[in-house]
Amino acid sequence: MGALDGRVCIVTGAGRGIGREHALYLASQGAKLVVNDLGGNIDGTGDDKAPAQQVVEEIQAAGGEAVANVDSVSDWAGAERMVQTAVEAFGDLHVLVNNAGILRDRVIVNMTEDEWDAVINVHLKGHFAPLHHAAAYWRQQSKAGKEVNASVIHTASESGLFGNPGQANYGAAKSGIATMSLIASKELVRYGVRSNAIAPRARTRLTESTFGTDLMAAREGQFDIWSPANISPCIAWLAHPECKASGETYFVFGGKVQRVVGWDPDPDKVVAKDEKLSLEVLLAEQDNLVGGRTPVPPGM
Repeated sequence: MGALDGRVCIVTGAGRGIGREHALYLASQGAKLVVNDLGGNIDGTGDDKAPAQQVVEEIQAAGGEAVANVDSVSDWAGAERMVQTAVEAFGDLHVLVNNAGILRDRVIVNMTEDEWDAVINVHLKGHFAPLHHAAAYWRQQSKAGKEVNASVIHTASESGLFGNPGQANYGAAKSGIATMSLIASKELVRYGVRSNAIAPRARTRLTESTFGTDLMAAREGQFDIWSPANISPCIAWLAHPECKASGETYFVFGGKVQRVVGWDPDPDKVVAKDEKLSLEVLLAEQDNLVGGRTPVPPGM
């Protein structure tokens, strides 16, 4: 018996990298999988049905249940088809793992409108569209009197939480995803749905294109701290019906899961008066508003 027996899960971007590891791990715990992947390149161009189907075949070869879906996460009707695929294939839906993404890195002064739009479309809309259709399904189930115990897991990023130069499009999308997850946790709790986000650090096509391969290479005889497989147990925990977390964001790296608290007002940096503030006061007291605590990514 697996810890996730009977749970029906959609994982987007599950043909490669972290998403593939999520799908395989969830299936190993007894979950039934919709393996979604357009099969595109790192920049979002192209398509290939093979990656999603290969993961499905791996799951089936190990005795699990899975079906492939090759819709784009940013396609509104395609996102609805993902949910329909889960319900038609397995009779229900319990977990949505929003993972798919692309990169088109460029500093702000060189970034094109297309590079901005493409990344926002795939990441932010590509998280919202599946979330919307899954939430609509769960609301319908709840209003029909069914007890819903569902989970949505979104993929944010350190770039969205702490800022990474050259990734204005990606970071803005990922920051938006973290906030959207928090809002979803508040809106959907009435229907029995939890929502959380993770900011993973792992070796993938996307991170290798940013940081290079040497830093993240596996070291013989050592724990492979950069392996994407390290992220998936956290996904399984958040997907589990007994998980208590909702409205949270977690940094996940190697053998570490850490709660992240964002946009927390700094009690040491404040100017407060019992009257309307003036420009002169703010200029005079600006040392009380700048510097101080600066959020930084967790250490290695």
